[in-house]
Amino acid sequence: MAARPSGSENRLVSLPLSRIRVIMKSSPRAWSGAQRGELFVQYLASYSYKHGRGKEKRALTYSDLSHTAEECETFQFLADILPKKILASKYLKMLEKEKRDGEVKEEEEEEDESEDEDAKS
Repeated sequence: MAARPSGSENRLVSLPLSRIRVIMKSSPRAWSGAQRGELFVQYLASYSYKHGRGKEKRALTYSDLSHTAEECETFQFLADILPKKILASKYLKMLEKEKRDGEVKEEEEEEDESEDEDAKS
């Protein structure tokens, strides 16, 4: 995910071949030819570079790509392929919170059901 300098804004930006293959396999109907796929990936890379922090770092980073996939409506179908990186500890905290929220919702549903049964009686 490095960019080659050419002096100005018009820089050659490239992605690793493995990432390109994942993107191409994600929606085979979208691209019937390799050339269209290459143009798409080139556009994704240049858009991510221009709208990310790539200009500051003079390189295209994974976070630039994931930010583009999340924020730009055109690339939102790539959000599952290019998720934002988070620390494992943050992820575990999120899972705990979801589990607690799920338990609270289940308790509320049980209370609602028991109230409905009492009202019917």
